[in-house]
Amino acid sequence: MLNSIPMKINIKNIAACVIATGALTALSSCNDLLDMEPITQITPQDYYKNADQLAAYLNNYYNGQLTNPFSGVMFHQATYTDGMNRSDVNTDIACVGGGNLTLYAPNHWQTGTGKSLQTYYGDVRVWNHFINTAQANYARNAIQGEDALVRNYIGEGHFFRALAYFRILALYGDAPIVTTVIPDQNDVIVENSIRSPRNEVARFILADLDTAITMLSDRSRFNGQRVCREAAQLLKSRVALFEGTFEKYHKGSGRVPGDAEWPGAAMSYNAGKTFNIDNEVNFFLTQAMEAAKAAVGSSTLTVNNRVLQPELGQISGWNPYFEMYSQKSLAGSEEVLLWKEYDAGVNVKHSAPFRSTTGCNDGMTRAFVEGFLMTDGKPFYASDLYRGDKSLDDVKANRDYRLQLFLWGESTLLRADSKYGDALGTLFGAPPITSSVVETRAITGYMSRKYVTYDQTQCDNDQILGVNACPIFRTAEAMLNYMEACVEKTGSVDGTAADYWRQLRRRAGVDEDFNATISATDLNKELQWSVYSGTTMVSSLIFNVRRERVAETFNEGLRFMDLIRWRSFDRMLTDKWIPEGCNFWDEMHVAYEGNGPILADGSPSSTVSGPSQSKYLRPYSANMASTNELLNGYSWREAYYLYPLGAVDLTSASPTRKPEDSNLYQNIHWPMTGGRYAEK
Repeated sequence: MLNSIPMKINIKNIAACVIATGALTALSSCNDLLDMEPITQITPQDYYKNADQLAAYLNNYYNGQLTNPFSGVMFHQATYTDGMNRSDVNTDIACVGGGNLTLYAPNHWQTGTGKSLQTYYGDVRVWNHFINTAQANYARNAIQGEDALVRNYIGEGHFFRALAYFRILALYGDAPIVTTVIPDQNDVIVENSIRSPRNEVARFILADLDTAITMLSDRSRFNGQRVCREAAQLLKSRVALFEGTFEKYHKGSGRVPGDAEWPGAAMSYNAGKTFNIDNEVNFFLTQAMEAAKAAVGSSTLTVNNRVLQPELGQISGWNPYFEMYSQKSLAGSEEVLLWKEYDAGVNVKHSAPFRSTTGCNDGMTRAFVEGFLMTDGKPFYASDLYRGDKSLDDVKANRDYRLQLFLWGESTLLRADSKYGDALGTLFGAPPITSSVVETRAITGYMSRKYVTYDQTQCDNDQILGVNACPIFRTAEAMLNYMEACVEKTGSVDGTAADYWRQLRRRAGVDEDFNATISATDLNKELQWSVYSGTTMVSSLIFNVRRERVAETFNEGLRFMDLIRWRSFDRMLTDKWIPEGCNFWDEMHVAYEGNGPILADGSPSSTVSGPSQSKYLRPYSANMASTNELLNGYSWREAYYLYPLGAVDLTSASPTRKPEDSNLYQNIHWPMTGGRYAEK
């Protein structure tokens, strides 16, 4: 959702945030689930007495709390990073140098010997304290300030608690629901450590968001710089869609309450519970549709005028859609419900503009690129407009404008001015595929142009100078959430979903007849993992809704979460998947030969995979040594759909400190003992 640069909040009295900074230290010191320093050591008990104090408390958490559930696994940081342009790596659409052995090679991921689940409850405790204290003071009229503003800040607390629980739900499934600050007493801690079934956790999150929605102001009050009502509606649709599709596609796996192998069935506190998962799926999908429609409201999408690059000497004002990812302020963007601001004056900056032009040891995949439609609305294999893939320019030609705009091609303008002595109108040229400097290597040849700006003051060599804003919540996602929930629930596209779909395709410069696309789609020719849920191909309709989703939201940190809920990793349980990039060995390699030999001999020093393997780059196959664990592709384990609880999680929730007596239970296919690998 966000990259690692702190969010700048334009709120008065922000210096008061220092009062709350001790929270992070206190939370990191807890030894047991929900057991940590008394909350009064975080902020004085009499602190919540005016609106500015509430705001100051909240401001301290905006940067650290606005993260997607899987961002820690997917978001590989480095000395230099291209920011959100690597937020979807380690999926079918993007790769990062070295890959992720924990996910995709056997015998790397173990049950932890320490804490796992309980580390996430520090955030829950912070929000329980804030909500309970602020609401109690508000109920007795003890908070000074404008009533709507006070209510807004309490609503933000509910939003952030819902987001904290969503991270827990997405990673662990079943979880304890705690709404109070638990005292430092072992018996109380153990009593409150029972895991509620995941559908109950999801319902609790939606209820928290309903409260937030009734209290929050709309976007116009803070111009998208604070959480607003529409952002809460969008998050509600995201949570409901996640849970509805997770329960639908994982039913019977042991990861859903009521399954024959669901480990929660063995717990006495679940005795007598029954689950109608089909009804639950229907409930969540309905909630997703209603919340998504409310989030969209009467707003309009940012305009794409189909201009692909600026005129020479022009820095901004050439395409509003492209610049939604590359301008300093998004206050006037109706589509962006919440955004992150940067300010060089206070050293809040990032390196995405520069690193997205030079290469950053990552890249988009062939599966990603080939998933984009042609402008006639047909897949590339069914269209007369397709020019082949022997060059980057060819693969982009006549394509969905999201690919044309946000993927570098040889003739794409790299710089529009000559501020640093470059020739006016410098072109991108050949991507740094064979660079001897690993951190600047384009490992697939396909480099994302999202988050790039033509303001050269943000792109000067290796300095971190970027200040272009980052969208966090967009109404386009709400449209996609509605479309998918509608299709998953009813099997068809209703009038609202059809309208949203046409709006998105219109902006993308793609023929609006999505039914023609559905008819022309051959799922056997599609490379993206979302063709499958489990080991079964989905319908062409569902796949094309998923296709639209990735085309619109790529590199916004949603892809891994989507693949988890769709159960789209299952094919790799039996058949490895080899990531590929651009077509290098037909013609593109010629552009590199003048710089010396291309290292493709299979040795550890090779920069690219050889033509005998494939004409398409295989970023993890350049080194053909037997020690290269990703040489033959990615594999997967059933257990990986849910994170394991750590050994200390289990013992700290046990009255005897023995894991077999714990109020917590281990997720399916993970061992109870720390330091052991997944069982299946």
